[in-house]
This record gives sequence, structure tokens and C-alpha cells, in this order.
Amino acid sequence: MGETKQVSVGSLKKGSNVVVEGIASIVTDLSVSRPGKHGHAKVNFMAVGMLDGRKRNVVMPGHDMIDTPVIGKRNAQVLSVNGELANLMDEETFETFDLKIPDEIKDEVVAGVTIVYWTILDDKVMKSIKKE
Repeated sequence: MGETKQVSVGSLKKGSNVVVEGIASIVTDLSVSRPGKHGHAKVNFMAVGMLDGRKRNVVMPGHDMIDTPVIGKRNAQVLSVNGELANLMDEETFETFDLKIPDEIKDEVVAGVTIVYWTILDDKVMKSIKKE
């Protein structure tokens, strides 16, 4: 599993990034029940997977800790384009790998262009064309 850090469930807000069922997700809806006579406040939140788009509902005590993904933003050069995949080389580590090209930047991804990609847990996602 990729890099994560722990935060308190009670400190989550809409738009927070969390790891739910091993999947990096974004909190879309959040409600906190007040503490009862014998219990702790419960946090009920809905999270949507960053990569798979699936909704996950989670209820946890507010004092518990939850993992949040550390998102690394990196640059890579496009070596070649083959259909929906681009062969990329990281500009710092010189590692080469293939990534799926998102539809919104498909026309701009050509050999020689520098792109910005994110590393989320163990996944890499192409995000945008880097403007000089």
C-alpha cells in the first residue's frame, strides 16, 4: 500500500481524502451524531472512490483514526502514444510506465509533451498537460 497518514475521523470535512476499504476516496457527505449517555459521537460519511467512482458509506466513532492518502504530484515526459495508453518517463527517477490517457486531454497528449500525474496509494493517474 502507498503512503498514508492518520487523521482523526472527527476532523474530517467535505472534500477530505480518506482510505476506505483500501481505496483512496473523497468525502462527499458527512454528518456527526451527538454523543449519547454512554457512547461517543459517531461520524457517518459517504465517500466516493477517486479512481473507481464507487460510493462507500462509513460510520465510525469520532475519536477513531483513519488513513488519508498522500497524493504525490509528479511530472513525466510522453515517450509514445499507443491508442488509449501513453508510455511515460518520470522526469526525476527516469522510470518508464504506461498510463491511460483521460478523454479530456486525449488530443493534447503527443510524444515529447510533459504531463502531470498523481501517485495515489499504489496507482498512477494522468491529470493534465504541464504548461511551460
